[in-house]
This record gives sequence, C-alpha cells and structure tokens, in this order.
Amino acid sequence: MIFRSYKPSFLLEHFIEVIHLRHFVFPPNTTLPFKPYPPRPEQCIAFYVRGGETTEYPFDGHRLKQPRSALWGQHTQQINRYVSPEFLMILVVFKPGALFRFTRMPFHELMNTAVDAEAVFGSSLARLNERLNSTDAYGEMIDLVNDFLCIQAGMTSNESLEPVDKALQWLLKTPQALSVQDLAYHSCLSQRQLERKFLERVGVGPKTFLKIARFNRSYFMRLRRPHMTWQAIASLCGYADYQHLAKDYRSFTGNTAAQFFQTEEKAPERVLGLAQ
Repeated sequence: MIFRSYKPSFLLEHFIEVIHLRHFVFPPNTTLPFKPYPPRPEQCIAFYVRGGETTEYPFDGHRLKQPRSALWGQHTQQINRYVSPEFLMILVVFKPGALFRFTRMPFHELMNTAVDAEAVFGSSLARLNERLNSTDAYGEMIDLVNDFLCIQAGMTSNESLEPVDKALQWLLKTPQALSVQDLAYHSCLSQRQLERKFLERVGVGPKTFLKIARFNRSYFMRLRRPHMTWQAIASLCGYADYQHLAKDYRSFTGNTAAQFFQTEEKAPERVLGLAQ
C-alpha cells in the first residue's frame, strides 16, 4: 500500500503545491468504506491510473462516476469518495488560482463538481493517461505527470503573476490572521474587484475561501494532534470560540466535529493503517 507525496518539478513550483500518489489494494470480498472528504482550499487534477472512484454529494444525494482523469474545482461541502478494490490515484494539488492560469476556465463554473480533464487538455492528456496505464513504476508515473505539466506551464510562462495570485498563495500560510480587507489591500484591488477575481480563479468569493482555509487548518490539526482539545484547536486556528468552529463543521460537513471524525476513522487509509 502506498501513501506518498512528491514535490513538483522546480519548473512547476509556482503552480503546484504537491503531488500525491495513493495506491490501495483491499483483500477480496472486503466491504469498502468511503472516504469523507471535507472542503479544502484547493483545485486539482486527479489521474485514476488503476481502478476508479465514484463521488457522492451527501447534501443532495447526487453521485458522479469519475473519468480516468478529472479536473476538480473548489468544493464548499463534504463529499464521500467510494473507490474500487484496487485504487491507484495521482492527485496534483495546485496553488490557489494556478489551475485557472493553466486552463483560463472560469472556476465558478466548477464549484462543487469535477469535469473530464481530457475535454480540457485534449489529446495530449489522453496520451498521458495511456502512458500512465502502461507502467507499474511509481517514479515513472510521477515523471510523466511532471513532464506533461511542465509543457502546460511553458504555455503560460509569458503571463505575469498578478498581485491577487500572490495574495492567494500567501493566504494559505496564515488564514487565521487574514481578512477580506487584508487580501484586497495586498491584491491592490477594491473588495468588489477582489470578489470577481476570486470567483474567476478559485470559484468562490474571498470570504468563503478564507472560511474553508481556516476550517481546513482545524481539520489537519485534529488529525495530527488527536488529543488536543477542540477549544485549543479553535483558538489556534483563529476561531472566536469552540461554537464558532462547531458552526463551520455543521455548515461544511452536515455533522458535529465529533461525528465527522467518527466517520473519518473508518476511511480506507485508516483501515489500512496508513497516516494522512
């Protein structure tokens, strides 16, 4: 079982945060649990190299069978991810707004959904998917993905990085200390202009994105420090108090924080004894 993360090629450092590789093989006749996936401040490209995934949107019951590569927009609600008995995925997590620079797609159209990445990138991505399916070497898979994305990055190299792009990247480092006013100032934009830029680049407004970034910080803090009290987590993540944090959990997952993590403990990687 592989649960590994890679740094992108140095040519992609301004675009990509990390590349994850996940390879699970479950014993025959195993009842597979789903992975509850709360909103994260990220837009991604997922490559399903072995097996596949069905995504359930529990807020409305909708299910979506993922293609062999998918471009994921910003989510504002929990999704449940169901995977096949063998599952090998490469997940490329872009820096906030960077995937917009690759595609020029208005990301408000991708909120809470994913689209076939081959429909966006065309035959070159179809060829990449074929090559990924033809190898069993993890390192070669990562190299192939890096090479493809370096070509795409080269096509955008003449575009200057706008102040809003720099502010977006800075935001994730200190979400608990920022406000919409701070972001507007660092982006050299009015708050109305900032709203339009965020909807274009990440799919949601700056206030919502800040809430998701803060919530995501609390989620990973709880995973890494399970014995820390919720009150302490709320304070460290910039919440006014525990009730403020609890409200976000209700809003983003439909459950209390405790209920959500009871489900999280049954996720596939937990069953296999792997860390987050």
